Amino acid sequence: MSWVWPILIAILIAVGVRYFLFAPVTVKGESMENTYHDNDRVIISKVSKIKRFDVIVFKSPVEDDYYIKRVIGLPGDNIEFKNDELFINGKKYKEDYEQDHVKEYQADGLNFTEDFTMKDVTGDVKVPDNSYFVMGDNRQNSSDSRDYGFIKKSAVSGVVLFKFFPWN
Repeated sequence: MSWVWPILIAILIAVGVRYFLFAPVTVKGESMENTYHDNDRVIISKVSKIKRFDVIVFKSPVEDDYYIKRVIGLPGDNIEFKNDELFINGKKYKEDYEQDHVKEYQADGLNFTEDFTMKDVTGDVKVPDNSYFVMGDNRQNSSDSRDYGFIKKSAVSGVVLFKFFPWN
């Protein structure tokens, strides 16, 4: 009987950590390749502050599922792609995580990310307050903010901390 209380307390702590702090998530699909692949297992933090280029998990705005994508635009940002170069608020940013993809497409004379200037349905060119502009790393095979618009902060489950399976 003396071991029942420690076991119950451990279970309560584990449930609390899982529900409020960290959670395991399974990646579905190819939209984040080469960073994450289908069926990779990752741990998300439910309390981390979201920063530019973080990978987040959020409730899909178009179906009853969760998506994993990279945050490109923060509230107030203006996003533009020209010739496979990312511009945020007029400043050029290098996407190191995309270099292999970009080189592969450019070798074939193609752009990896099609040129665009972000606009929502109202014609606004800035990410609204409490929202994010997200894109998959596999830009040619990703449904993201280019298709369904901005992601509300309230839809975000957490920030990906690390992959724990598979080990390679």
